[in-house]
Amino acid sequence: MGQLTKGRRAGQTRRIRQGGRRGGRGARAGRDGDTEQRILDAAHAVFVRRGTAGARMQEIAAEARVNQALLHYYFRTKEHLAKAAFERAAMQLLPAVIRIMASEGELEDKVARVIDLEIEQLMRAPYLPGYIISEVTHHPERARQLIGTLSGLAPEDIRSRVFGALRAQIDARVVRGAMQPIAPQTFMVNLMSLCIFPFAAAPMLKAVTGMDDAAFAAFMDARRRELPAFFLGALRP
Repeated sequence: MGQLTKGRRAGQTRRIRQGGRRGGRGARAGRDGDTEQRILDAAHAVFVRRGTAGARMQEIAAEARVNQALLHYYFRTKEHLAKAAFERAAMQLLPAVIRIMASEGELEDKVARVIDLEIEQLMRAPYLPGYIISEVTHHPERARQLIGTLSGLAPEDIRSRVFGALRAQIDARVVRGAMQPIAPQTFMVNLMSLCIFPFAAAPMLKAVTGMDDAAFAAFMDARRRELPAFFLGALRP
Protein backbone atom coordinates (compact mmCIF):
# COMPACT_ATOMS: atom_id res chain seq x y z
CA MET A 1 0.00 0.00 0.00
CA GLY A 2 2.88 2.33 0.84
CA GLN A 3 4.53 1.63 -2.50
CA LEU A 4 1.23 2.29 -4.31
CA THR A 5 0.85 5.66 -2.53
CA LYS A 6 4.41 6.60 -3.39
CA GLY A 7 3.80 5.63 -7.00
CA ARG A 8 0.67 7.81 -7.19
CA ARG A 9 2.51 10.75 -5.68
CA ALA A 10 5.41 10.31 -8.11
CA GLY A 11 2.96 10.25 -11.01
CA GLN A 12 1.27 13.43 -9.79
CA THR A 13 4.65 15.16 -9.46
CA ARG A 14 5.59 14.19 -13.01
CA ARG A 15 2.27 15.52 -14.36
CA ILE A 16 2.71 18.84 -12.52
CA ARG A 17 6.23 19.24 -13.87
CA GLN A 18 5.19 18.32 -17.39
CA GLY A 19 2.28 20.79 -17.21
CA GLY A 20 4.67 23.54 -16.13
CA ARG A 21 7.03 22.78 -18.98
CA ARG A 22 4.22 22.77 -21.54
CA GLY A 23 2.83 26.04 -20.19
CA GLY A 24 -0.68 24.78 -20.90
CA ARG A 25 -4.00 26.15 -19.71
CA GLY A 26 -3.62 24.65 -16.26
CA ALA A 27 -0.24 26.29 -15.77
CA ARG A 28 -1.46 29.67 -16.97
CA ALA A 29 -4.54 29.47 -14.78
CA GLY A 30 -2.32 28.89 -11.74
CA ARG A 31 -0.35 32.09 -12.24
CA ASP A 32 -0.49 34.69 -9.51
CA GLY A 33 -0.85 38.27 -10.76
CA ASP A 34 0.90 39.72 -7.72
CA THR A 35 3.93 37.48 -8.26
CA GLU A 36 4.09 38.34 -11.95
CA GLN A 37 3.85 42.06 -11.14
CA ARG A 38 6.61 41.71 -8.53
CA ILE A 39 8.86 39.98 -11.08
CA LEU A 40 8.24 42.75 -13.65
CA ASP A 41 8.98 45.42 -11.03
CA ALA A 42 12.21 43.64 -10.12
CA ALA A 43 13.17 43.27 -13.79
CA HIS A 44 12.70 47.01 -14.29
CA ALA A 45 14.95 47.77 -11.33
CA VAL A 46 17.69 45.37 -12.42
CA PHE A 47 17.54 46.22 -16.14
CA VAL A 48 17.78 49.93 -15.35
CA ARG A 49 20.63 49.34 -12.90
CA ARG A 50 22.65 46.88 -15.01
CA GLY A 51 21.35 47.27 -18.53
CA THR A 52 19.68 44.29 -20.17
CA ALA A 53 22.99 42.77 -21.22
CA GLY A 54 24.42 42.99 -17.70
CA ALA A 55 21.28 41.84 -15.88
CA ARG A 56 21.19 38.32 -14.47
CA MET A 57 18.11 36.21 -13.81
CA GLN A 58 19.48 35.31 -10.37
CA GLU A 59 19.61 38.99 -9.40
CA ILE A 60 16.07 39.57 -10.72
CA ALA A 61 14.81 36.57 -8.74
CA ALA A 62 16.46 37.89 -5.57
CA GLU A 63 14.99 41.36 -6.15
CA ALA A 64 11.52 39.85 -6.66
CA ARG A 65 11.96 37.51 -3.65
CA VAL A 66 11.24 34.39 -5.70
CA ASN A 67 13.38 31.43 -6.71
CA GLN A 68 14.78 31.16 -10.22
CA ALA A 69 12.54 28.22 -11.06
CA LEU A 70 9.49 30.43 -10.54
CA LEU A 71 11.09 33.17 -12.63
CA HIS A 72 11.52 30.72 -15.51
CA TYR A 73 7.99 29.41 -15.00
CA TYR A 74 6.54 32.87 -15.60
CA PHE A 75 8.87 34.12 -18.34
CA ARG A 76 10.95 31.10 -19.50
CA THR A 77 13.98 33.12 -20.64
CA LYS A 78 15.71 36.40 -19.92
CA GLU A 79 14.79 37.61 -23.41
CA HIS A 80 11.08 37.02 -22.77
CA LEU A 81 11.33 38.87 -19.46
CA ALA A 82 13.25 41.77 -21.03
CA LYS A 83 10.65 42.09 -23.78
CA ALA A 84 7.76 42.00 -21.28
CA ALA A 85 9.41 44.60 -19.04
CA PHE A 86 10.16 46.85 -22.02
CA GLU A 87 6.60 46.64 -23.32
CA ARG A 88 5.20 47.47 -19.90
CA ALA A 89 7.50 50.50 -19.66
CA ALA A 90 6.56 51.81 -23.09
CA MET A 91 2.86 51.24 -22.40
CA GLN A 92 3.13 54.08 -19.90
CA LEU A 93 4.05 56.58 -22.63
CA LEU A 94 3.22 55.64 -26.20
CA PRO A 95 -0.44 54.57 -26.55
CA ALA A 96 -1.92 57.68 -24.94
CA VAL A 97 0.28 59.98 -27.03
CA ILE A 98 -0.76 58.17 -30.22
CA ARG A 99 -4.44 58.45 -29.31
CA ILE A 100 -4.17 62.17 -28.54
CA MET A 101 -2.23 63.10 -31.67
CA ALA A 102 -4.49 61.04 -33.97
CA SER A 103 -7.68 62.46 -32.45
CA GLU A 104 -9.97 65.18 -33.84
CA GLY A 105 -9.11 67.63 -31.04
CA GLU A 106 -7.73 71.10 -31.66
CA LEU A 107 -3.97 71.18 -32.22
CA GLU A 108 -3.36 73.56 -29.32
CA ASP A 109 -5.26 71.26 -26.98
CA LYS A 110 -3.31 68.24 -28.22
CA VAL A 111 -0.02 69.97 -27.44
CA ALA A 112 -1.11 70.86 -23.92
CA ARG A 113 -2.44 67.36 -23.24
CA VAL A 114 0.69 65.59 -24.53
CA ILE A 115 2.99 67.82 -22.48
CA ASP A 116 0.92 67.33 -19.33
CA LEU A 117 0.71 63.57 -19.87
CA GLU A 118 4.39 63.07 -20.63
CA ILE A 119 5.77 65.14 -17.77
CA GLU A 120 3.25 63.79 -15.25
CA GLN A 121 4.14 60.21 -16.16
CA LEU A 122 7.88 60.82 -16.21
CA MET A 123 7.77 62.52 -12.83
CA ARG A 124 6.50 59.19 -11.50
CA ALA A 125 8.95 57.07 -13.55
CA PRO A 126 11.96 59.25 -14.46
CA TYR A 127 14.05 56.25 -15.50
CA LEU A 128 11.77 55.46 -18.47
CA PRO A 129 13.45 57.59 -21.18
CA GLY A 130 16.94 56.27 -20.49
CA TYR A 131 15.69 52.71 -20.26
CA ILE A 132 13.62 52.85 -23.46
CA ILE A 133 16.35 54.63 -25.44
CA SER A 134 18.91 52.06 -24.32
CA GLU A 135 16.65 49.16 -25.25
CA VAL A 136 15.82 50.35 -28.78
CA THR A 137 19.48 51.29 -29.35
CA HIS A 138 20.70 47.79 -28.53
CA HIS A 139 17.60 45.96 -29.83
CA PRO A 140 16.29 48.06 -32.76
CA GLU A 141 13.94 45.26 -33.82
CA ARG A 142 11.92 45.85 -30.66
CA ALA A 143 10.66 49.22 -31.88
CA ARG A 144 8.48 47.71 -34.62
CA GLN A 145 7.39 44.79 -32.44
CA LEU A 146 6.50 47.19 -29.67
CA ILE A 147 4.31 49.43 -31.83
CA GLY A 148 2.37 46.43 -33.09
CA THR A 149 1.91 45.04 -29.58
CA LEU A 150 0.73 48.32 -28.12
CA SER A 151 -1.58 49.50 -30.87
CA GLY A 152 -2.37 46.49 -33.05
CA LEU A 153 -1.15 48.56 -36.00
CA ALA A 154 1.95 48.48 -38.17
CA PRO A 155 4.30 51.49 -37.89
CA GLU A 156 3.23 52.69 -41.33
CA ASP A 157 -0.40 52.77 -40.16
CA ILE A 158 0.61 54.78 -37.09
CA ARG A 159 2.50 57.22 -39.31
CA SER A 160 -0.53 57.65 -41.56
CA ARG A 161 -2.91 58.32 -38.67
CA VAL A 162 -0.74 60.56 -36.52
CA PHE A 163 1.18 62.48 -39.17
CA GLY A 164 -1.82 62.64 -41.50
CA ALA A 165 -3.95 64.31 -38.83
CA LEU A 166 -1.11 66.62 -37.85
CA ARG A 167 -0.36 67.64 -41.42
CA ALA A 168 -4.00 68.60 -42.07
CA GLN A 169 -4.15 70.73 -38.91
CA ILE A 170 -0.80 72.41 -39.54
CA ASP A 171 -1.63 73.15 -43.19
CA ALA A 172 -4.96 74.73 -42.18
CA ARG A 173 -3.18 77.08 -39.77
CA VAL A 174 -0.46 77.92 -42.30
CA VAL A 175 -3.13 78.90 -44.85
CA ARG A 176 -4.75 81.20 -42.26
CA GLY A 177 -1.38 82.78 -41.48
CA ALA A 178 -1.53 81.51 -37.89
CA MET A 179 1.49 79.17 -38.03
CA GLN A 180 4.83 78.79 -39.78
CA PRO A 181 5.16 75.78 -42.08
CA ILE A 182 6.63 72.77 -40.31
CA ALA A 183 6.76 69.09 -41.22
CA PRO A 184 4.55 66.96 -38.93
CA GLN A 185 7.52 64.69 -38.18
CA THR A 186 9.54 67.71 -37.00
CA PHE A 187 6.55 68.95 -34.99
CA MET A 188 6.34 65.62 -33.12
CA VAL A 189 10.09 65.24 -32.57
CA ASN A 190 10.36 68.78 -31.18
CA LEU A 191 7.35 68.32 -28.90
CA MET A 192 8.45 64.96 -27.49
CA SER A 193 12.07 66.07 -27.09
CA LEU A 194 11.11 69.07 -24.98
CA CYS A 195 9.29 66.73 -22.59
CA ILE A 196 11.67 63.78 -22.51
CA PHE A 197 15.18 65.27 -22.71
CA PRO A 198 15.29 66.71 -19.16
CA PHE A 199 14.54 63.27 -17.73
CA ALA A 200 16.96 61.44 -20.02
CA ALA A 201 19.69 63.92 -19.08
CA ALA A 202 18.63 64.47 -15.45
CA PRO A 203 21.97 63.49 -13.81
CA MET A 204 23.86 65.89 -16.08
CA LEU A 205 21.31 68.70 -15.62
CA LYS A 206 21.38 68.33 -11.84
CA ALA A 207 25.18 68.42 -11.81
CA VAL A 208 25.36 71.51 -14.05
CA THR A 209 22.56 73.47 -12.35
CA GLY A 210 23.10 72.32 -8.79
CA MET A 211 19.49 71.12 -8.47
CA ASP A 212 18.67 68.38 -6.01
CA ASP A 213 15.73 66.01 -6.53
CA ALA A 214 13.21 68.42 -4.99
CA ALA A 215 14.44 71.36 -7.07
CA PHE A 216 14.36 69.24 -10.23
CA ALA A 217 10.76 68.20 -9.49
CA ALA A 218 9.77 71.86 -9.01
CA PHE A 219 11.60 72.77 -12.24
CA MET A 220 9.69 70.12 -14.21
CA ASP A 221 6.37 71.11 -12.66
CA ALA A 222 6.93 74.70 -13.82
CA ARG A 223 8.05 73.43 -17.21
CA ARG A 224 4.81 71.49 -17.60
CA ARG A 225 2.85 74.74 -17.22
CA GLU A 226 5.13 76.86 -19.42
CA LEU A 227 5.89 74.53 -22.33
CA PRO A 228 2.58 74.73 -24.27
CA ALA A 229 2.83 78.51 -24.73
CA PHE A 230 6.58 78.29 -25.45
CA PHE A 231 6.17 75.53 -28.06
CA LEU A 232 3.19 77.05 -29.86
CA GLY A 233 4.63 80.58 -29.64
CA ALA A 234 7.76 79.43 -31.49
CA LEU A 235 5.58 78.35 -34.42
CA ARG A 236 3.75 81.63 -34.88
CA PRO A 237 4.72 83.72 -37.94
